[in-house]
Parts: sequence; C-alpha cells; structure tokens
Amino acid sequence: MEYRDFGTAIDFEPSALGFGAMRLPTEGEEGTIDRQHAIDMIRAAIDEGVNYVDTAWPYHDGESERVVGEALTGDYREDVSLATKMPSWKLETNEDLEEYFQRQLDRLATDHVECYLLHALDEEFWNTYQELDTFEWLERKQAAGEIGHVGFSFHDDLDLFEEIVDAYDWDFCQIQYNYLDQQFQAGRAGLEYAAERGLGVVVMEPLRGGTLATDLPDPVCEAFEEADSERSPVEWALQWLWDQPEVSTVLSGMSTLEQVRENVDLAAQSGVGQFSESDLQTVQRARERFEELMAVDCTGCDYCMPCPTGVDIPGNFDLYNRLETSDDPTAVLDEYEQLDEHARADACVACGECEPACPQNLEIISLLEETHARLDAVRA
Repeated sequence: MEYRDFGTAIDFEPSALGFGAMRLPTEGEEGTIDRQHAIDMIRAAIDEGVNYVDTAWPYHDGESERVVGEALTGDYREDVSLATKMPSWKLETNEDLEEYFQRQLDRLATDHVECYLLHALDEEFWNTYQELDTFEWLERKQAAGEIGHVGFSFHDDLDLFEEIVDAYDWDFCQIQYNYLDQQFQAGRAGLEYAAERGLGVVVMEPLRGGTLATDLPDPVCEAFEEADSERSPVEWALQWLWDQPEVSTVLSGMSTLEQVRENVDLAAQSGVGQFSESDLQTVQRARERFEELMAVDCTGCDYCMPCPTGVDIPGNFDLYNRLETSDDPTAVLDEYEQLDEHARADACVACGECEPACPQNLEIISLLEETHARLDAVRA
C-alpha cells in the first residue's frame, strides 16, 4: 500500500485507497446490507493496508455506520482512522449536534472518531451551521477527545467552497472529483485551493458511481485502446487521481471482495508523477467523448431515494444514459418497460422532495419527464 500526505495539520499518512462505506453489498428485495460480506470486505482492505474508512449517517438508511462499527472491533479499530459525517439536513437546534453525534458513536460502537465532517455543505447547510454555533461545539468535542480532526464534504459551486475553506481552521475537506468532474462543484480549482491552504483533500466519486468503471461507451473505450499505455478503465480513472499530489486519499465505494482486491492492487502501484503527457492526453480525449454522450450527470448516489411514490430515479437516469450510448435502443426500452409501473419515470408526481437532496443539483423532475419522452420515442 502507498501512503500520502494529509495536509499540514494532520500527523497521519492515509492510504492512497480509502474505504467508502456507501455502496456496501446488499441482499434480498429490501436491499439490506449483506453484513458478513461487508465486514469481510472492510477487514480484507485493512489487512492489505487501507487505514482510512469513511461512512455517514444516511448511508444504507443508517445501517452503514452500524456495519462499520461491527467490522472495526479489536485491532481493526486501532489500525484505521474512522471518518463519519454530521447529517446537516437534520439539524434545527444546537442541541441536535450533540444528539446526532452521540447516536453516531453508539452506531459505530466507539467513543471517538478520528475524522469528523459536516456533511454535504451547500449554501443552506453552511448558513445553518453558522447559526448553530457549530464551531464552538466542534472545539469542545476535540478538547474532550471525541473528535480528532474536523473537515467538511462539499456539494456546491467553487465560490462557496473557497468561502468555506477560508472561514474556519479546517484540517481537511472532501470533494467530488474525477476526470469527468474537473470543473464541477469544487473541481480541480477547489482541490488546488484547499491544498495550498494546508488542507488534506479526500476524493469521493472517483469512478462517478461506476460510470467510469464498466460498460463505457464505445468511443470512450476506443480512446483508451488508442493509448500508448495499457490500463483498465478503473485503472485509468484511479491512477489519474493518484498522479496528483494534492489528492490525499481516494475513497472507493466498493461492493464486492473482488473490487477490494483490484483497487488495493492498483493503489499499491500508485504514485505522483507516473502519468506521461501522452497519458494525460488520453484521459482528456476520453473525457471529451464522455461529455458528448452523457444525457444526465447522475452518479447513482441514491441521496434522492426513496421516492415517496416509488420512482427509481437513479435507475431511470442510468437507462437514459445507456440509451444515448447504446447500439440497441429497443433493448434499453425493454428494460424500462420491465420496471414496475410505479418505478418508471412517468410515475413522477413532481412532489419535489428529491431535488433538494441531490448533490449534483439536478433538475430531477424535468429530467424524469425528458427520460420518459426519450424512451417513449424509441417505441414510436
């Protein structure tokens, strides 16, 4: 395993690969976590040198924190820095900070976390935290030894990101960043801005919810096949990130033991400055071809779910994107029509609950209408 710098304030070198516990393996119609499989995966990653494990209040409807807590018993707890996040959307009073934090410690079966983040900051949540005297509370938790280092995860524009970075003496931050999202939200400019100010930078969505990993459109595959270097799509995406010194660790939301092994092997080969100019040009060509084809910038994070009326929002958007890149649109239409009638895009009643929850700030209601219209046109 390779280890990297974590900003100037943290005396800890995180593994190049961090374990993101947002996409743990599931089983059954209810999609509950396959607990033993998930625990085996987390421990296998730690056995191979992963020392940063990230979870959050809403992941897997609250079960992620519990499963992570079960996995991190005995020596496994001592071998990692554990990160979780305050549920920003739940807060109404200053007392809520303490209530949710203590419930998280209970879920995680621990009396402290090494890294604590304010979750999914946008303008609304940032204002809430300032109104609730959050920073005085954080400092008390640090003084009590219950929180080690303080950071935030982010989903808004670059101007707000810079404002937040400059507003407090943060130790680290977490941003969505991959070769498609270089100008999205904080992006490359935010990565550099935070690193220049001494913050460690944790990268989430390195494979954009799997978009950069499997079933890539033919033009994107061709860009990689034409390259001087031979790498899998996953390797191209991850090594592009690890090539950048500002990146402290890359969180992968792994769902199988095979993915753990693959990513651990890639992390062991990682390092800054390994990409040639030709490699960088290859990634740029792949990015340009992706951008020409993508219909919806959905990462499949499920923050918009569950839909009150049962619409499978990420599933519909995945079908839309696949439709735009498929040589067999009728096959995609067949998949759409096999969905339960309440799960299809045209079942949306425009209640609006999903849109404020979307980290990508997608106009979900109109995009669902567009999705159905586009698929319906295939039938015609």
